[in-house]
Amino acid sequence: MKQITLFFLLLLNQMIFSQSDFNSESYRVNLSDIETNSFKKDSTANALIIYELGNSYVDKNDYRLRTEIKRKIKILNKEGFNKANVSIHLYNKKERKENVKKIVATTYNLINGEVTKTKLQEKDIYREKYDENHTLVKFTLPNIKEGSVITYSYTRISPFMFKYEGWNFQSDIPTLYSEYRTSIPGNWYYNIKLVGGKKLITNTSEIKKNCLEGGRGASADCGNSVYAMKDIPAFIEEDYMTAESNYLARIEYELQTFKGFDGTVNDYTKTWKTVDKEFKTDKDIGKQLRKSINIEDILPVEIINETDLLKKANAVYRYVQENYIWNGDYKIFQDVSIKDLIKNKSGNVSSINILLHNLLKECGIIVKPMLLSTRNNGFATTIFPVISDFNYIIVQATIDDKTYNLDATDPYLSFGDLPFRCLNNYGRLMDFKNGSEWIDIEPARPSNVMYQVKLELDEDEAISGNIISKRTGYHAINHKKSYYQNNQAYLEKLENNYPYIDISDFEVTSDGTTSQDFKESYHIGYNYEDTGDHIYLNPFFVTFFNENPFKLQERTYPIDFGYKDSYYYGFKLHFDDNYTIVESPKDKQITLPNNSGTILFSSQTLGNTISIILNIKFNKAIYEPEYYPYLKEFMSEIVNIQTNSLILLKKK
Repeated sequence: MKQITLFFLLLLNQMIFSQSDFNSESYRVNLSDIETNSFKKDSTANALIIYELGNSYVDKNDYRLRTEIKRKIKILNKEGFNKANVSIHLYNKKERKENVKKIVATTYNLINGEVTKTKLQEKDIYREKYDENHTLVKFTLPNIKEGSVITYSYTRISPFMFKYEGWNFQSDIPTLYSEYRTSIPGNWYYNIKLVGGKKLITNTSEIKKNCLEGGRGASADCGNSVYAMKDIPAFIEEDYMTAESNYLARIEYELQTFKGFDGTVNDYTKTWKTVDKEFKTDKDIGKQLRKSINIEDILPVEIINETDLLKKANAVYRYVQENYIWNGDYKIFQDVSIKDLIKNKSGNVSSINILLHNLLKECGIIVKPMLLSTRNNGFATTIFPVISDFNYIIVQATIDDKTYNLDATDPYLSFGDLPFRCLNNYGRLMDFKNGSEWIDIEPARPSNVMYQVKLELDEDEAISGNIISKRTGYHAINHKKSYYQNNQAYLEKLENNYPYIDISDFEVTSDGTTSQDFKESYHIGYNYEDTGDHIYLNPFFVTFFNENPFKLQERTYPIDFGYKDSYYYGFKLHFDDNYTIVESPKDKQITLPNNSGTILFSSQTLGNTISIILNIKFNKAIYEPEYYPYLKEFMSEIVNIQTNSLILLKKK
């Protein structure tokens, strides 16, 4: 026990010592900042934010929001040189615009034992129009080398108090210390949101009296706050994640209420009750949802005459899928027109799914619209209504007390399935009678991959047989799209993926583009390497994962697969009496913590047949960050099993 305690004390001292090499307590550059050229906590880092400070306040003279920025960065190697390129985004609307002043930037280098300073020149600062509402102010710090320390500071001035400056504590490089100070007059009331799940080491607030003065002796107190984090790891994107904005450690401000010195009050953040009312009467979506449609002008008579509501709903859904094309537009609150959709046969997501909504409603089916934010768009705010968070709309239909989430934008979806882009945890169901509510978004059915391989090794030393596969859920959707869009290219890709086998008699046996599964079968001939009296055979003609997708040292955000799934691979090889099994793969059983995933791998020889089974299950759609090292090892084992599980047969 004493040895363990001593070990952890030594480790703690080493970590403290490694961090003390940099001066993360101030903006001032120390000799140690310049001399230290490695970061032990993250050996992959190309640059490092040693210290950064933001300070936002309202100037009492011109009532403009000022944000002072200071940042000190260490350049560790050439790949970190891009951190010397700085862009400041400025917003403008009509005659009002943001501005930036007091840009000061310096590069520090250690040359022949002497510290040199190179300052940014005014002539090297550029302005660039980004779009109608944004301008970029750009500069690059001079004389950058490996080991340089750069500092820069500036003040952004804004007339837009509704856009109170947020602050990112985290970026794509590690940060030792990040602090944000704010001073907000009591006239302005903001909803303040801390995103990313990281803890603040400093979170203090105090009231400063009479920080802002108005006419006729009016004044306002200010809430002064300080927020700080330290030792923040780099945020690096990896597979199986939703939008970066969901996890990047930061603080955000949403203006709720403004109270003028003259007593006027403006509410900017509304309740869902108010939003429901406005949404119902909205000139775009609300108006289109209220439109009545003569189904005799649109739907075939056989659909209209169908008496089974579920079959009728399926038929209406299929009709919209097949006859109207989504133009890829996510702007759900603009250019919404059922009339134009019917005329042009193409439209945005709102037009298509509102047409579906209205047709189902006219057919006597209970329907409600649901607002979503897609995976790439980030999570919608649940604390208070932020309508701009939503970029997608679907339809919820209720038939015989069972609900179905529907989206007609994808012709390969089965009834009740949603596109993968919609699997973003929850949506807002707009019920205009009882009030809207949050609804969890979950896949309607399981997603599985199953392979059955049966081969024969005959007396002529030829190996051949059949492969049958079946995919369900989202695995089926992806393969349906690939096959039905270009079946020849699909087959060529299949053959190119496995050059050591010859494929013939390929057949798809599932029922069309909207089938709930995708089934295929084909005959193969296996071209193994002739090694005299021995035959080496890898039983995995198909691999579920070609490489481990998890490569980070540490992952601080969830592993979001979107859905639970499983993989099954069954292999059988029958051989005649001229051969015997010399070596076969060893059995393995691996389980993730809390039984959240399993690998079962077994090999069995009975008589002249060897059977191999690999069964992989992911029992969670979303894994918390603490599962990452286990999932990383889990995936490594899957790749290893598929790559190194050899069968050795010997001729008698």
